[in-house]
Amino acid sequence: MAIPERQPRSNGGDVMRDDTIRHVVVFLVIGAIAGWLASWIVGGSGLLTYLLSGVIGAFVGGYLLTALKIRLPINNVWLSQIVTATIGAIIVVIVARLIAG
Repeated sequence: MAIPERQPRSNGGDVMRDDTIRHVVVFLVIGAIAGWLASWIVGGSGLLTYLLSGVIGAFVGGYLLTALKIRLPINNVWLSQIVTATIGAIIVVIVARLIAG
C-alpha cells in the first residue's frame, strides 16, 4: 500500500490536511447524531454527552459488529455508520449507567 503523495494547491493549502480535517469533522458530526439518537432512546441530554457517547459508541459499535460478523443490510454508507455508532452509543450509555450505579 503506497503512502499518498501530498499535492500542493494553488492557494498554498494542502490536500491531505484538508481531507483529514474534513474526515474529523464528519466523524464528530456522525458521533453527535449517534449520541443524540442514543440519548433519545435511553435518555440523557447535553451536546457534550451526545458527542462523547456517539464518538466512543462509533468505536464500540464498529468493533462489536465486526467481532460478531454482523453486517447491516443498509446500502447507504452514511446511514450505516450512524446506525453502527448509535448501537455502540446505546451500549456505552447503558454500561456507564451500570458503573455509576
